Amino acid sequence: MAQTKFDKQVEETAESLAFGIGRFLAGRPMDGERKTDATFWRKGTRVLPKVEAKVSRSSYRAGWQRLVFRISWLAAAGEGAYLVGSHPDTTVQTVQDLWENPDPAIAAAQTGGIGLASALTVGGAAYGLATRKRREFMREWVTPLHEALAVPLGISELTDPRRYLHVPRKFSDDDAEIRIDVPTHMRFNEDLVADLITKKLALENVSFTWRRAGKDTHVVIKKRLAPPKMLRLSDPGVREILAKMPESAPLIGLGAGKKKVSVDLDADSPHVLISASTGGGKSTILRAICCQFIHNGAHAFVLDFKRISHTWARGVPGVTYCRDIAEIHEALIRLAQEGRRRLGLAEQLADDVLEREPWRVGPRLVILLEEVNATMAQLKRYWAKIRESGDPKTSPAVDALAEILFMGRQVRLHVLLVAQSATARAIGGPEMRENFSTRILVRYTLNAWRMLVPEVSPIPMPTEHPGRVQVVTRGRAQETQVLNLSNAEAREWAMSGAHAKGTTGPALQKQAAPTAPTADLLADPWSLSAPEPPPASATDPAADRDALADAWSLTPPTPAPAADTTVPPPANPAPAPVPDPDDAVVGLRKAQQDHLPEITLAALRWARANDPDFPGSVDKRGAELLYRVGDLKKWARNRPRGAVGNTDLD
Repeated sequence: MAQTKFDKQVEETAESLAFGIGRFLAGRPMDGERKTDATFWRKGTRVLPKVEAKVSRSSYRAGWQRLVFRISWLAAAGEGAYLVGSHPDTTVQTVQDLWENPDPAIAAAQTGGIGLASALTVGGAAYGLATRKRREFMREWVTPLHEALAVPLGISELTDPRRYLHVPRKFSDDDAEIRIDVPTHMRFNEDLVADLITKKLALENVSFTWRRAGKDTHVVIKKRLAPPKMLRLSDPGVREILAKMPESAPLIGLGAGKKKVSVDLDADSPHVLISASTGGGKSTILRAICCQFIHNGAHAFVLDFKRISHTWARGVPGVTYCRDIAEIHEALIRLAQEGRRRLGLAEQLADDVLEREPWRVGPRLVILLEEVNATMAQLKRYWAKIRESGDPKTSPAVDALAEILFMGRQVRLHVLLVAQSATARAIGGPEMRENFSTRILVRYTLNAWRMLVPEVSPIPMPTEHPGRVQVVTRGRAQETQVLNLSNAEAREWAMSGAHAKGTTGPALQKQAAPTAPTADLLADPWSLSAPEPPPASATDPAADRDALADAWSLTPPTPAPAADTTVPPPANPAPAPVPDPDDAVVGLRKAQQDHLPEITLAALRWARANDPDFPGSVDKRGAELLYRVGDLKKWARNRPRGAVGNTDLD
């Protein structure tokens, strides 16, 4: 007997119902389409190849998890239906009351709705903030890795990366472990997959452990050689390493496999840029580098308007500590003048002489410029305050810093610059930032890395490990554990070297020959310690005052012409009254040019406005105030300042 249409519909409905009950109890998708490789007992890790639509999270759950979820919902719905059906009279009465008098219910719904909306808004904002770093981590690291591995592993690109890429957020830590689940068929190139993982996560010195047997196939990536967790002067062999480092290449720290990491200021880069946020250890890095230079005979200028960043350097021979913005302004201008003097001397010396005897231009000068973001702004404000009509608008100290940065390594002037955000605007322009071919980054952001070292890609994952930095030179980044010296250790190491022994290099020794050529006259008198004033005649007090006033100058004094002994003096010289040069009356600009070259014009103007001991004017020429030269020299001799080789500025 043939089946009727109704019989067929009943049979199809019964079959669909039976399949639905089976899928429900088996934890299978209710539409019957399997989208992932999940089973009843095991979670899914990847989307099946033929699936083209986006897959929901529930598709990755194991069958028993979906079954528990469904039974829970069914039980909750049954409980609600039972409560409603067990008291039908009460339910009907409640519905009637709501129908006849809906205002109380509407008011309650409004109040509850506002509260619910507020709670959802606050909860959503809190959830967004709590998961912001995780979402950024997924966007910057995990998703790009998934896009690179999907095709080589034969995995659908629709697969959720979190299902098979188990990458901890701090995967750059020494003890971090990365696990990647791979297909059981193992039909892929392991070397290619390992190379992609290394490149996309910017890993170095890592090991790959493959598990190929059974169903749980995966690879585990760990660091094979990591920098030491801490590096101190008291560690075995560290003092010996420091003692053997070249004079121009101080030790920064140790890298993977205890490889020495240093920067050669004569061969690699004359200047070093350190970029780190607050608490990143900027002063620790500077302390480790600077004390080694001082140990080897260099002279350091610490430009620190915070005054307390390098307390270890106070009183250390060979250190000039500039604490306020006026002293920093003056020091930069004088250092640029010294750089120009050295350029002229280097031009006169032959190239082979400079290469063989670089000390001929003078001792190595290391300039520590702390917190450049704030210091540059302070220098500009200071100049705007003291500048007068006719002066350039740009701060001469800022121009001096730019001039120093563009000087070559032959003049032996080196800037160690620290910045929280080394933007082109903060440093003075993109061209100035390009003079730092060695850059040390600590706790950097991705934006900071792209700004400072865009040539290094992929970007290494930043770490919060204390003392761990990335030293970038020659287009390569090296993970380094910085040498951590205490203030006492840095002071002891700095004072135990060339300055303590009195052997700060040949450039600090004067030659005995009185008739040296011009180049030797420029190099030989050079000394960064305050020079002894030459003996003057008892009948020439002016000469004595000039020698004292010039004792702090960075530029060497011009030698006086020798007296001509071939012509005998006249038998009866006619006495002629010689005016005392100290009684001359000049303006500040003329006084700075002719009598006080060691003090900048900006410093004189600042002292006139702020120093109560500054001499008063004795006359006036138009709008210009005139001063007695002797009074200005006396003030210059007695003014409080930080002599080179001493950190006491006041």
